[in-house]
Amino acid sequence: MQYMLLIYQKDADVKALSEKEKGAFYQEYMTFTEGITKSGHHRAGAGLQPVATATTVRVRDRKTVTTDGPFAETKEQLAGYYLVEAKDMDDAIGIAARIPSARFGSVEVRPVKSM
Repeated sequence: MQYMLLIYQKDADVKALSEKEKGAFYQEYMTFTEGITKSGHHRAGAGLQPVATATTVRVRDRKTVTTDGPFAETKEQLAGYYLVEAKDMDDAIGIAARIPSARFGSVEVRPVKSM
Protein backbone atom coordinates (compact mmCIF):
# COMPACT_ATOMS: atom_id res chain seq x y z
CA MET A 1 0.00 0.00 0.00
CA GLN A 2 1.16 3.54 -0.66
CA TYR A 3 1.47 6.17 2.07
CA MET A 4 2.04 9.90 1.81
CA LEU A 5 4.52 11.20 4.38
CA LEU A 6 3.85 14.93 4.75
CA ILE A 7 6.74 16.79 6.39
CA TYR A 8 5.89 19.85 8.50
CA GLN A 9 8.47 22.17 9.99
CA LYS A 10 9.05 25.84 10.71
CA ASP A 11 10.91 27.64 7.93
CA ALA A 12 12.74 29.55 10.66
CA ASP A 13 14.19 26.33 12.12
CA VAL A 14 16.14 25.62 8.94
CA LYS A 15 17.11 29.27 8.45
CA ALA A 16 18.55 29.30 11.98
CA LEU A 17 21.04 26.53 11.16
CA SER A 18 24.65 27.43 10.36
CA GLU A 19 25.89 26.56 6.87
CA LYS A 20 27.72 23.55 8.32
CA GLU A 21 24.56 22.38 10.12
CA LYS A 22 22.47 22.86 6.96
CA GLY A 23 24.97 20.79 5.00
CA ALA A 24 24.78 17.99 7.56
CA PHE A 25 20.97 18.21 7.64
CA TYR A 26 20.66 17.97 3.85
CA GLN A 27 23.17 15.09 3.83
CA GLU A 28 20.90 13.25 6.28
CA TYR A 29 18.05 13.68 3.80
CA MET A 30 20.20 12.35 0.94
CA THR A 31 21.20 9.33 3.03
CA PHE A 32 17.58 8.71 4.09
CA THR A 33 16.34 8.96 0.48
CA GLU A 34 19.07 6.63 -0.79
CA GLY A 35 18.13 4.13 1.93
CA ILE A 36 14.41 4.03 1.15
CA THR A 37 15.20 3.87 -2.57
CA LYS A 38 17.48 0.84 -2.08
CA SER A 39 14.90 -0.86 0.17
CA GLY A 40 12.17 -0.41 -2.48
CA HIS A 41 9.96 1.88 -0.38
CA HIS A 42 10.53 5.15 -2.29
CA ARG A 43 8.00 6.12 -4.97
CA ALA A 44 8.37 9.93 -5.11
CA GLY A 45 9.34 12.88 -2.98
CA ALA A 46 10.41 16.50 -3.01
CA GLY A 47 11.04 19.45 -0.79
CA LEU A 48 8.96 22.56 -1.25
CA GLN A 49 10.03 26.18 -1.62
CA PRO A 50 9.49 28.35 1.50
CA VAL A 51 5.92 29.20 2.46
CA ALA A 52 6.45 32.82 1.34
CA THR A 53 6.36 31.55 -2.27
CA ALA A 54 2.94 29.88 -1.89
CA THR A 55 -0.38 31.01 -3.35
CA THR A 56 -3.71 29.65 -2.15
CA VAL A 57 -6.57 29.28 -4.65
CA ARG A 58 -10.26 29.25 -3.73
CA VAL A 59 -13.34 29.37 -5.95
CA ARG A 60 -16.31 31.20 -4.44
CA ASP A 61 -19.48 31.99 -6.38
CA ARG A 62 -17.69 30.77 -9.53
CA LYS A 63 -14.92 33.34 -9.08
CA THR A 64 -11.30 32.37 -8.56
CA VAL A 65 -9.73 34.12 -5.60
CA THR A 66 -6.00 33.88 -4.85
CA THR A 67 -4.21 34.73 -1.64
CA ASP A 68 -0.47 34.98 -1.11
CA GLY A 69 0.84 32.43 1.32
CA PRO A 70 -0.38 29.13 2.74
CA PHE A 71 -4.00 28.18 3.31
CA ALA A 72 -3.80 28.57 7.08
CA GLU A 73 -1.72 30.38 9.65
CA THR A 74 0.23 27.73 11.48
CA LYS A 75 3.51 27.47 13.32
CA GLU A 76 4.69 24.68 11.03
CA GLN A 77 4.36 24.64 7.27
CA LEU A 78 4.29 21.81 4.75
CA ALA A 79 7.96 21.57 3.76
CA GLY A 80 7.99 18.46 1.59
CA TYR A 81 6.74 14.94 1.11
CA TYR A 82 7.62 11.36 0.35
CA LEU A 83 5.33 8.88 -1.34
CA VAL A 84 6.35 5.45 -0.11
CA GLU A 85 5.29 1.85 -0.53
CA ALA A 86 4.91 0.11 2.83
CA LYS A 87 3.37 -3.17 3.96
CA ASP A 88 1.16 -1.45 6.56
CA MET A 89 0.76 1.69 8.71
CA ASP A 90 3.36 0.48 11.23
CA ASP A 91 5.92 0.07 8.45
CA ALA A 92 5.08 3.56 7.10
CA ILE A 93 5.41 5.06 10.60
CA GLY A 94 8.82 3.45 10.96
CA ILE A 95 9.94 5.07 7.71
CA ALA A 96 8.48 8.45 8.73
CA ALA A 97 10.32 8.35 12.06
CA ARG A 98 13.64 8.27 10.17
CA ILE A 99 12.93 11.51 8.26
CA PRO A 100 15.38 14.12 9.62
CA SER A 101 12.71 16.82 10.13
CA ALA A 102 10.75 14.54 12.47
CA ARG A 103 13.24 15.56 15.19
CA PHE A 104 11.98 19.17 15.33
CA GLY A 105 8.84 19.20 13.20
CA SER A 106 6.28 16.52 12.45
CA VAL A 107 5.50 13.99 9.74
CA GLU A 108 1.90 13.15 8.93
CA VAL A 109 1.44 9.59 7.62
CA ARG A 110 -1.62 9.14 5.47
CA PRO A 111 -2.68 6.15 3.37
CA VAL A 112 -3.23 6.93 -0.30
CA LYS A 113 -6.63 5.99 -1.75
CA SER A 114 -6.51 3.67 -4.71
CA MET A 115 -8.79 4.90 -7.43
